[in-house]
Amino acid sequence: MPDMKVRIGDLELKNPLMTASGTCGYGDELTGYFDISILGAVVSKSLTLKPKVGNEPPRVAEVACGMLNSIGLANIGVRRFVDEKIPVLDGLGALVIANIAAKRIEDYVSLAEILAASKSVRGLELNLSCPNVKEGGIEFGTDLKTLSNIVKLVRKVFKKTLIVKLTPNVTHIEEFAAAAEAEGADGVTVANTYVGMAIDIYTMMPKIHTVTGGLSGPAVKPLTMAKVFQVSKAVSIPIIASGGIFTWQDVVEYMVAGATAVEIGTALFIQPDAPGRILKGIEEYMGDRKIERLSGLIGGLRFDRDKVPHINRNR
Repeated sequence: MPDMKVRIGDLELKNPLMTASGTCGYGDELTGYFDISILGAVVSKSLTLKPKVGNEPPRVAEVACGMLNSIGLANIGVRRFVDEKIPVLDGLGALVIANIAAKRIEDYVSLAEILAASKSVRGLELNLSCPNVKEGGIEFGTDLKTLSNIVKLVRKVFKKTLIVKLTPNVTHIEEFAAAAEAEGADGVTVANTYVGMAIDIYTMMPKIHTVTGGLSGPAVKPLTMAKVFQVSKAVSIPIIASGGIFTWQDVVEYMVAGATAVEIGTALFIQPDAPGRILKGIEEYMGDRKIERLSGLIGGLRFDRDKVPHINRNR
């Protein structure tokens, strides 16, 4: 069998496939479609100190080549997650990374302390980039000093793998990735959703209640690909690519651009069993190309076109 293992911080993932926060609840919702233990990691939806109801509906709208969402970080709260969801995920054999979000900097620290105490939480992903909440979220992720301060404070209390989820809604995302690395982050997720909008021309109203929301899906893949490549030139820590991943080819492309792992999100709404097919496709690709270790693809982008051998692209 080909070696698909990748490393992020002190975590060794069996393969680079992870769930994108907010697209499958807490992970156990996918068990009716496939065995979630096949994933490299399950990333929870964003957890807050207290439960959140989220934004008013409508909160999701389909658009060309993607979707808009404005859920507003609805979740059961960190305490219920630890008490109710962690035992279930343990029983399913999932490697758990918890995503956290907060209105205040000190709340990020409190969340990290609670989750650090759980042996089952193997890593933390800081959501410093949500575009769908009025306080916290994206405002933290667009200020370099604030982002640096949050990462530094969380790093002091959380010694396991720490990942920072970045917003694409900045001019130079690589500067924010470098700031996260400087304060001790083990990896960065590139990237959260892009601010978008859609209008119902019959009612003349926005299609989601908050007017704008987060755009995800195939429409953002070329944009995110460029950002992954930019960030790969600025940091030495692993990059987790998130944006429009539907096929095994998408995964390989992101890894060649510089990603170590990927998060699958919007695809799970359309094809909840997509991870199994993606893994099979990667395995066949590695076999055809006689690639022994998937990690060898990371950052393998070539520019010498004249020296590229003939490639069978029929698959």
